[in-house]
Amino acid sequence: MKPRPTRLVILGELALLAAALAVAALIAPRADWNLPVLAILGALAIFSDLRAVPITARRVKASASFLAIVSTATLLGAMPAVIVALATIVATWLASRYDLGDLLINLVTYATFTVAAGAAFDFVGEELALTPHHAGYYLLLFATFMGALAIDFTMIAAYTAYVERSDFLTRLRTAFVPIIPTELASALLTLGIAFAYYKVGVAAVALFGIVLVTFQTLLRELLLSQERASELEVRAKQLAGFQVALLSALLRTLDLRDRMTARHSAAVARYARELAAHAGLSEEDQELAHTAGLLHDIGKFVLPDHILKTRGRLTPEDWDQIRRHPAEGARIVSQIDGYRPVGEIILAHHERMDGLGYPRGLVGEEIPVIARIIAVVDTYDAMTARDSYRAPRSSAEAIAELRRCAGSQLDPHFVELFIEMLADKDIAYRHGEDADFESELALDKRIHDYVTSGAITGAISA
Repeated sequence: MKPRPTRLVILGELALLAAALAVAALIAPRADWNLPVLAILGALAIFSDLRAVPITARRVKASASFLAIVSTATLLGAMPAVIVALATIVATWLASRYDLGDLLINLVTYATFTVAAGAAFDFVGEELALTPHHAGYYLLLFATFMGALAIDFTMIAAYTAYVERSDFLTRLRTAFVPIIPTELASALLTLGIAFAYYKVGVAAVALFGIVLVTFQTLLRELLLSQERASELEVRAKQLAGFQVALLSALLRTLDLRDRMTARHSAAVARYARELAAHAGLSEEDQELAHTAGLLHDIGKFVLPDHILKTRGRLTPEDWDQIRRHPAEGARIVSQIDGYRPVGEIILAHHERMDGLGYPRGLVGEEIPVIARIIAVVDTYDAMTARDSYRAPRSSAEAIAELRRCAGSQLDPHFVELFIEMLADKDIAYRHGEDADFESELALDKRIHDYVTSGAITGAISA
């Protein structure tokens, strides 16, 4: 529940508001009641606050209302400025109907800094005999703007700190310091409005008003479009994270149907990453090889059990279905944002150097480099795996077969690099026995980043 001010605080606010209005009324005869200027600046203040641009990161709004109010106080006097300030606050409240306690402190604050700015500017200007033709006049105007700003933020910070029982200096620092550069620019614009008014007249104020309204409108649309774009990007990452998590679930489900699939995927992923590193590929390509290795058989999810688990001969129709699994895997994976390169590798991992592979019959270097790596390690693990449906071959026998297929089925360069890589490995590694799907999944940076940044984090504030 939002903290509320005590009765004593409310009475104090009402007393301060009455005092500010009394002072404004007392010095009202000194005001310049130039109605066209008052109307222009009043309209600018109200429109700016109603169309204020939210800056979410700082919890403030970009508005030209303060500039318009201070300009009114210095050009016309305290009482006209109070009318503009209070009309702006009431108009904004009528549009959004925020808390009445906040409405009261806003009325008090705006009345106070407006009267202080108008009275101080008139008094010091008269004492120093400053006119718009003197540089000191504009220095005084700049000081008045910054003084009014300081009163505004000090009062709001003090009220908030008291009501919420928070630290006043921390509240003031976090609210005031970040917007100083923006407000310095606003102060300079205020000087520009005053200078133009005394040189050209009311038309200059109207022109400034139009420029400011146009700029604020464009800024609002820009920030809103950026906010929508950022939200869409986060939502896309969330969706991608869920989709990648779904891929992992599909592989686990496939493993329940065919126990060798998950271990084989883990072995291919590990072999592929290390072979890519041994071949001098970039770290990004090594990660791509690992991800593609983990997911290269995801398309087998569409195969019926009698094909997936068969120990006998397959019919031509069965082989037709098997040859679909690279395309099915690529179709599933490529739908995820950023995973198209993985899908292209999956699609090509059963292509052959001689062009007799499937599904597209690519030849030689038409086959993606990482797909050629996957083809070598996939073939090797299929031959040496002890959990396959055929008698496993020894590592030496598998190496001999790789060399026999080099140049026709497999890329001879990667065959020799893979054999070099295996030379110093133990039996468990060479047979992929210690490959674990969950461990390889946890090590996969591409999948891990998507799941953690998309599916788990990245919620959008309302």
